[in-house]
Amino acid sequence: MRIDLRSDTVTKPTEAMRRAMAEAEVGDDVYGEDPTVNRLEECAAEILGKEAALFVTSGTQGNQIAVLCHAGPGDEIILESDSHIFLYEAGAASALAGVQARPLKGKRGAMDPEEVEGAIRGDDIHFPRTALICLENTHNRAGGAVLPLDHMAALRKVADRHGIPVHLDGARLFNAAVALGVDASEIARFADSVSVCFSKGLGAPVGSLLAGPKSFIDKARQWRKRLGGGMRQAGVIAAPALLALTEMVDRLAEDHENARRLARALAETKGFSVDPDQVETNIVIVDISGTGRTAGEVLDRLAAEGVLAVPFGPTTLRFVTHKDVSRKDIDEAILRIRRAVGSL
Repeated sequence: MRIDLRSDTVTKPTEAMRRAMAEAEVGDDVYGEDPTVNRLEECAAEILGKEAALFVTSGTQGNQIAVLCHAGPGDEIILESDSHIFLYEAGAASALAGVQARPLKGKRGAMDPEEVEGAIRGDDIHFPRTALICLENTHNRAGGAVLPLDHMAALRKVADRHGIPVHLDGARLFNAAVALGVDASEIARFADSVSVCFSKGLGAPVGSLLAGPKSFIDKARQWRKRLGGGMRQAGVIAAPALLALTEMVDRLAEDHENARRLARALAETKGFSVDPDQVETNIVIVDISGTGRTAGEVLDRLAAEGVLAVPFGPTTLRFVTHKDVSRKDIDEAILRIRRAVGSL
């Protein structure tokens, strides 16, 4: 049996989700007539504490629509240097919105508020306008790190002082909420707009959502159409997303515990280095330089043992726990990983 720890995007829909897809009440969403999509958007907006929401095809589409709504050609956006918007969205912010990025190096994904304030452009014809500050919570490349609420509050104050909106890439926002023991709205309130993903830890097969003020969502709906994201009988994919939102959040705590269990075991594995105390959610990043092998070589040995992970650097691997990997699977993965390392 293969144990797939590459990403929480590999999850399969539950049987309840499959039934919901088959039985979904549908209509033409471009006309605003799909009742299932409408219910999803209304429910998500309420949970996130926003006026309105828009169902989109992916997290990248949600983030880029937000950039397009907040900024324009010649503007600049401030974001963390290892953020998803900067690294993993194919340069879309520059290609689509015509903006340039101002990346700042954060600590575990958290930019220093003073550095953010220092990066905001002054009133000078030589400078671009600072149009947007982007945050990511949880932060993928920081190992699923959670941005503390007081940190987000400090950044919000900086943004307010300069009249700059904040967008939150909350692809794994509900992981952050579970880790902090707060409602998702307590995190989302520090941002003007927020995107969330249904097809990662929440287990739906497809879809993300963008939320914010009604006027913002009205503008976002037009940008979604321009980007080819207008969907017709989309209730068949909104139905499992609605179940993900209402029934799959609390169980994320299991994934977090499984990640910590894996991290503790890998910390005791020869050639591997990881601090279990820094594993806050469902992502474990491991330095394997002690094996004397490259990430690719170690991954090949792991794959031969039936354990899948992804490279996160020349000598770094990422493991992600999710609903389709049980505690028993984690224990089996640990045995296989140690066997693979022993064969190197």
